[in-house]
Amino acid sequence: MVVRHPEKIHKKSNPIPRKPNWIRVKAPTSSLFKFTSKIIKNNNLVTVCEEATCPNISECWQKKHATFMILGDTCTRACSFCNVKTGKPNTVDLFEPIKIAKAVKELELKHVVITSVDRDDLTDGGAQHFVNVIKRLRIECPNTTIEILTPDFLKKNEAKEILSQSLPDVFNHNLETVPRLYRTIRPGSRYFVSLQLLYDIKKKNNNIFTKSGLMVGLGETKEEIYQVMDDLRSADVDFLTIGQYLQPTDKHAKLKEFITPQEFITFKKIAYSKGFLMVSSSPLTRSSFHASDDFKKMKLAKEFSQKIN
Repeated sequence: MVVRHPEKIHKKSNPIPRKPNWIRVKAPTSSLFKFTSKIIKNNNLVTVCEEATCPNISECWQKKHATFMILGDTCTRACSFCNVKTGKPNTVDLFEPIKIAKAVKELELKHVVITSVDRDDLTDGGAQHFVNVIKRLRIECPNTTIEILTPDFLKKNEAKEILSQSLPDVFNHNLETVPRLYRTIRPGSRYFVSLQLLYDIKKKNNNIFTKSGLMVGLGETKEEIYQVMDDLRSADVDFLTIGQYLQPTDKHAKLKEFITPQEFITFKKIAYSKGFLMVSSSPLTRSSFHASDDFKKMKLAKEFSQKIN
């Protein structure tokens, strides 16, 4: 396997524009933030909150909400938007499912989100490890609902069958951007492979909620965003998240535009009109931001939809 390093790909320097006032967030200071951090460190776990420099880390950790990133902190791909490091990953920690279950108990989470780096070096892309984490959580934390945010498992044909052994309550896989920008933003991924993954998981169990997300501000057009919405509804995806792309460093993909809060509201209205059960659309929206509350709302929306139909 050839590992591509970001410094060899992102040669062009793209100055980071100043953020508008609607994107600025407060620095973490509370005791609950420190409590969450301590539990994560004591259990030797990785979070996407830290690795991806999430702007919502302060708000989430003050609520004891953390998104765990399994399979290490090193990705085998080098997407130009992502701040997670690229390189040769470490061996899989077989005790990670136990550690995560312990942390979930200590944080008293009612809803947990599990994500991972891409592991193209593994024969199943890490699918079995996701299943192991889910199974351990079902045993140790039976009242906690589980959401996973997975890679695309490109060319890992057995991954979908493995995942179907123990499906979560919410299956999330982000398309990230519009098809035209995949070559520069997600060079190691394929748009229709990601779409097919979401469709196939839904077919395996229609009761599972499926979810996907988009970043905006990378140079996409509104028409392209609306087409992605249609594609996701064709795959019977329930939940759409739309958030502002924030450029991590001057070596990452250039931020072309800050989308206004009003435009995000428009995206939300149009997405709902296309049939999504749940839509989260705002500058600071991220895949796992307010995931617990949104899961409850999505369940209620589905129950209401079933009653009127």
